[in-house]
Amino acid sequence: MNKNKIIAYKSIVFVSIMVVLTISCAKKIAALSEPDPWKNIELTIKSLSQTKFKDKTYNINDFGAVADGKTLNTSAFEKAIKTCAENGGGKVLVPNGKYLTGAIHLESNVNLHLEDNAEILFSLNPKNYPIVHTSWEGTEVMNYSPLIYAKNKTNIAITGKGILNGQADSTNWWIWSGGKGYGWKKGIPSQNDPANREVLVDMAEKGIPVAERIFGEGRYLRPNFIEFFECNTVLVKDITVINSPFWILHPIKTNNIIIDGVTVNSHGPNNDGCDPEYSQNVVIKNCTFNTGDDCIAIKAGRDADGRRVAIPSKNIIVQNCKMIDGHGGVVIGSEISAGVNNVFVENCVMDSLNLDRAIRIKTNSKRGGLIENIFVRNLEVGTVKECVLLVTMFYNVYGSQTGNFIPTVRNINLENVTVKNSGKFGVLAEGYAESPVENITLKNVKIEKADSVYSLKNVKNINFINTYINGKKVNK
Repeated sequence: MNKNKIIAYKSIVFVSIMVVLTISCAKKIAALSEPDPWKNIELTIKSLSQTKFKDKTYNINDFGAVADGKTLNTSAFEKAIKTCAENGGGKVLVPNGKYLTGAIHLESNVNLHLEDNAEILFSLNPKNYPIVHTSWEGTEVMNYSPLIYAKNKTNIAITGKGILNGQADSTNWWIWSGGKGYGWKKGIPSQNDPANREVLVDMAEKGIPVAERIFGEGRYLRPNFIEFFECNTVLVKDITVINSPFWILHPIKTNNIIIDGVTVNSHGPNNDGCDPEYSQNVVIKNCTFNTGDDCIAIKAGRDADGRRVAIPSKNIIVQNCKMIDGHGGVVIGSEISAGVNNVFVENCVMDSLNLDRAIRIKTNSKRGGLIENIFVRNLEVGTVKECVLLVTMFYNVYGSQTGNFIPTVRNINLENVTVKNSGKFGVLAEGYAESPVENITLKNVKIEKADSVYSLKNVKNINFINTYINGKKVNK
């Protein structure tokens, strides 16, 4: 080999080494510079505006309330809240005792506070809930007022260790669901009569203005329990909520809300524990959910109505919560058309023979929507019926749910999760060939028992890192 060839050969070797080193260094720098998504929790919490109230108390008894569980106190609540608000706000106190009432409408700068042994009983008479602008399963409507309702209010709260009792059971509100097992009988009108729920959905698809979607009497669409509609700076703390007609905590188009230390115990149909919808900067912490439907279900509107509103739900933080019965622990969907992103779930316990899944994402081609950046860590799961993680683009209720709006679901991360029994599968995920579920990572996950490791259809880039199911390391 002559001198020139030796020099050329050495140059090629040197360049090759430098290329390898450069690529290696670039990867290390990229890894070091890659942002930690969990830091978004700190940023979100720091950015939250906090409720603050004047140190002045308005006792509902001073406005004529009677704590006998029989006298209707709607007027007393209204007068106390109105007086409090007109004087710059403060605390509306519900003393110990049982207070029957119709709808309670909150005002800005008012903290509705229940003493430890106070219980608010809500009337079973639909006439005690006036028609307001609300939402039903992701579609806006003029319907019965939620039991507690606030619209376009700022700096509001519901606090204290008392009980909010919707009094719903299989003899009243729950019959309206039309579902067997809730007092249902053939021939009794329900939400599923073709003249009711289907009419609302059709109105939204046709673009009929919300003001003209007038429901209420004869339509059998049950009211939500607590709804904050287009509000800002909200606190719900320490209360116990039982026996709800329908969805329980429903912030819709509401930003900066903290739900802390709340206990929900309600096993009726569609008794979701908490449904943030079109809402941003939401913290749900230290709560217990024992429900007839999803414990927490993050929403973003149904079909055409969701696309009309087009406000994604984002920056949703769930911390230190306990999920008992329910269709899912933390759920995204199915009313999801405006999209959901940046959901953080950490340090939660989920365990019940009547809990179907831990983490559940559900949509379909009528809903569409972009669902991305779902982060879960430090989860302790005892028993669930179906799987730890369920992702489906084929959620199907109320008949065919096939349309032309193919969803996008991507970036789902589970880390440091322990599970005793995950039921049928560790992971169940199904997407479309043209829109597969993308980027699922399970890291440091241990599932002691599962009938099958996973069931996957049209899933792109699923990673199992230090993950064990049925005692065996998963390699895929």
